[in-house]
Amino acid sequence: MAVVVFPLTVPACTTFTVTITGAPAGTASTVITYDGATQTVAVLGGSATVSFTAVGSGTQVVSATYFSGTGGTGTVTGAETGTVTVTPAPAGTISTTLTTPVSGTTTASTIITCGAGLTSINGTLTYTLPGGGTVTATVTNGVVGTTNLGVALTPGQVVTVSFTPAAGTCPACTLAPITVTLPEVSSCSVVIQPLVGPVVVGQPTSVTAVVLCNGVPVSGASVTFTSGTATATATTNALGIAIGSLTFSTAGPATVTATVTAAGTACACSGVVSAPITVTVTGTVGSGTTLTAAPACWRVNLPLPLPDVFKATLTATLSPAQAGVTVSFFVANQLVGTAVTDATGTATLQAGLNPLQILAGSYTAHATVGATMLQATNSLTPCLPPV
Repeated sequence: MAVVVFPLTVPACTTFTVTITGAPAGTASTVITYDGATQTVAVLGGSATVSFTAVGSGTQVVSATYFSGTGGTGTVTGAETGTVTVTPAPAGTISTTLTTPVSGTTTASTIITCGAGLTSINGTLTYTLPGGGTVTATVTNGVVGTTNLGVALTPGQVVTVSFTPAAGTCPACTLAPITVTLPEVSSCSVVIQPLVGPVVVGQPTSVTAVVLCNGVPVSGASVTFTSGTATATATTNALGIAIGSLTFSTAGPATVTATVTAAGTACACSGVVSAPITVTVTGTVGSGTTLTAAPACWRVNLPLPLPDVFKATLTATLSPAQAGVTVSFFVANQLVGTAVTDATGTATLQAGLNPLQILAGSYTAHATVGATMLQATNSLTPCLPPV
């Protein structure tokens, strides 16, 4: 006699066969039992074959009892056992997002994944709430709808999510329970930095804003600076800093605001507006004298360590040339130094810069000739090579 299982090792939720060979003489039928399920079959020529669906995991027993009568009746003519090894179903995942609107109750959106397919994932999803209450949702072929939990959870409260297979089903993946915490409300802010140096009618003025989400810099956000009809748009860098340039058309006080929209962030940044800042716009250029700034680049200030990690040569020129005029140089709205024009009207500053300043991408020069304030801006980029 023999109980032959094929294959000997089988993944959970797949089928295997049990074949009876060499049944005792006088056997008409056999009852084959696996995991509490039985099948009764006729024994013809001393053999019989049935199929079962593997469940659970590990080594499991398959038993056969032989009877002299048909349908598992009559005298027992013998009994024997065999084994099958079941490998557990692969792990799937439960992923739940909790959302509490400004007014209303919390909802749960759950996604189930299973590399072996979702059609066998049928049953009940149970949400266990703080305090022990539960809410259930039906899972059909691995899909579950958005569920209203009936309570308004607050940030920091935890919900446990677990899956129970429907009776008689065999999920192709194991789904371990998870705990989900309702996240804190995201807070987006944009702050304009104070302008440094004179703001002159008709001259470009550098403006800087910082965008933060719960105190963390937001990169890649689009920031629009506005003052009356003047606008400028810039994108935040890795430090959440956006630097634009505004040109004011009239003298006097002016209000500047920054409006931010952000992509790829959990914060609701769209439409967030900064507190306004007020600047005083002075003078008009009518003297015929112009100030130009040359493109500049920065290098690593070797050997390290030094107070200023980077260095750059900043240059501005008056036309017509005039010697002895003090030129102030600003990077990211911060004064980095002054220089005096020579006989050619050129002022040159060897500036030490910090990591924040090299991200500005530009610098600005200011000079006063007589009663006229002049301003010029040009690029500040890495030198090639930067060391």
